[in-house]
Amino acid sequence: MTFSDEPAGTLETVATFDGPMPTGVTVSHSGRIFVNFPKWGDDVPATVTELRDGRPVPFPDQRWNSPGGNDDERAFVSVQSVVVDPADRLWVLDTGSPMFQPTSPGGPKLVCVDLDTDTVVRTIVFPPEVALPTTYLNDVRFDLRRGSEGMAFITDSSDQGPNGIIVVDLGTGESWRRLHEHPSTKAEPLTAFRPVVEGRYFLERPADGDPQPVTMGSDGIAIGHDGQRLYYCPLASRRLHSVSVDALCDRALDDAAVAATVIDEGDKGSGSDGLETDDAGNLYLTAYEQNAVLLRRPDGTYETLVHDPRLLWPDTMSVAADGYLYVTANQLHRQATYQHGKDLRHKPYALFRTRIDAGPVRLRR
Repeated sequence: MTFSDEPAGTLETVATFDGPMPTGVTVSHSGRIFVNFPKWGDDVPATVTELRDGRPVPFPDQRWNSPGGNDDERAFVSVQSVVVDPADRLWVLDTGSPMFQPTSPGGPKLVCVDLDTDTVVRTIVFPPEVALPTTYLNDVRFDLRRGSEGMAFITDSSDQGPNGIIVVDLGTGESWRRLHEHPSTKAEPLTAFRPVVEGRYFLERPADGDPQPVTMGSDGIAIGHDGQRLYYCPLASRRLHSVSVDALCDRALDDAAVAATVIDEGDKGSGSDGLETDDAGNLYLTAYEQNAVLLRRPDGTYETLVHDPRLLWPDTMSVAADGYLYVTANQLHRQATYQHGKDLRHKPYALFRTRIDAGPVRLRR
């Protein structure tokens, strides 16, 4: 008798990638799909692309994907996340940190592209006291009902410096750090969290030297459908936390007052990379330990949305207007960093989708 790991749910292949590994995906209101490729060691011809006939094409053009240096304000240096906001604009989150190098002013930035004209219309550069030399800008969410033009919220997932949430006033371009080094934004030690992926402990394993714990902090981020709570989680943790969006945006509050609004939402059963929400109040969580995407209902109960052996390191998700949840799978754990210096990834990487019959959160004015 032959036994096998049975899939759950239905997973449809949208696109495959034979080049660099993807991380972020987002889908416009009209169905345009954008995928980004950070510079982690692969040859990356374009760090931001649009899928056209199933193939990634540099977006908005090749010039924006050809930086003159790591401090280039007018080009993408190394992009970790792309997100379409409620007004159907594409926002590009540029880490300014290829190969996780220290950032330089001008590199870490948030860039807005008008999808009606496919032109860059806004660039918000983060000052050095917000995007620290160690900062790694990971993912971003938006609420356009706040302030004059909306607010953005970004995770700093650095594995070698402070973690936290960065808040951006889209009207003024001002930005500030919140939950700086708060315990909820930090990777947990191996005594509290020992992740297992493909049956092996997920650790940094250099070619020479002893294995070390993964130390990436606040990573996944999602905003509640009513805009009241911001959900987030460190990469190296099975716990989910939330914080008051009102508190994050109120600059009159001190750090302690903001931290007082943090809620430990409990153990989610897996380490997660990406988080996402829909307009029905559901929270989606990638589960990289189980090759799955989990669903947290508004009442706090969990279930498995989809489990499939092809979901090798589900990374980033996007709820689209077509009633599907899109998710990238990029075999992150098979990189040389975690495999004694040997790259064990097998191309192609993939973009999948699964039916959810719900729409994206529309927090707009």
